[in-house]
Amino acid sequence: MNMANSVDLGEMAGTVLVFGGPYSNLAATMALRERANQLGIPPERTICTGDLVAYCAEPVETVALIRDWGIAVVKGNCEDSLAQGTPDCGCGFDEGTTCSLLSDNWYRFADQRMSESDRNWMRTLPDSILFSMKGKSIRVIHGGVQQINRFVFPTTAKEIKKEELDLAGTDIVIAGHSGIPDGQAIGAGFWLNAGAIGLPANDGTLDGWYLLLCPEKEAVVCRWQRLSYPAARTAEVMRSRGLVNGYTDTLCTGLWPSMDVLPEAQRQLKGRPIMMNELTCC
Repeated sequence: MNMANSVDLGEMAGTVLVFGGPYSNLAATMALRERANQLGIPPERTICTGDLVAYCAEPVETVALIRDWGIAVVKGNCEDSLAQGTPDCGCGFDEGTTCSLLSDNWYRFADQRMSESDRNWMRTLPDSILFSMKGKSIRVIHGGVQQINRFVFPTTAKEIKKEELDLAGTDIVIAGHSGIPDGQAIGAGFWLNAGAIGLPANDGTLDGWYLLLCPEKEAVVCRWQRLSYPAARTAEVMRSRGLVNGYTDTLCTGLWPSMDVLPEAQRQLKGRPIMMNELTCC
């Protein structure tokens, strides 16, 4: 990551909504925008951790909705690849794995449809977004601080998260990329992942996840929320557009088509509904 390519949003006095991985899932993105409206959270306090375009079949429509929404967006590896015109998604999948083979399918689908206007917009996205709340400095990234496609999961060693926090130079880091919600105190800092809205979190439910950061008294209270939306509609659009792969099934089962990228401890959690407790950062 180019640390100089960051945007500072300043002090946030109200609740901030953070989410990741729209993944070309228009129905999920529409549902979250409506949820933000219901909660009274304006675009100025809404942040996406990237990967607007990925597994599902409405990349152009999803990008258009995000741009119209006017929220802050961190550049994900998918945006970086599309902006540069590279031949793959840059997701960090090992060559020859199921995830890598499936990505050839959906990335080609998206790349063939993306306009030059959208690619130009993706080139302008920052590598990280900074803001502060209740005296806490917060950096939003995609994967890792220096590696855009670094996978950091809930079961990833705390030493790795501590390393990332040190590199970030902030009290709190909020990441994306892994697709699974996470919140841990790491020494004096905090490692958070908002989760993703565009695919389930491999927990056997069909929901996506997002995160609310709430300023309360002298602390930042983190509240993870499930997002329900008409997942069957997204699956049907994929079928109708000829994008039929393991991720079509994921929308209907809540289980990933492969666990190649997951640490063994994370694999053991497949199909177990995730329960996220509040985390107070003070």
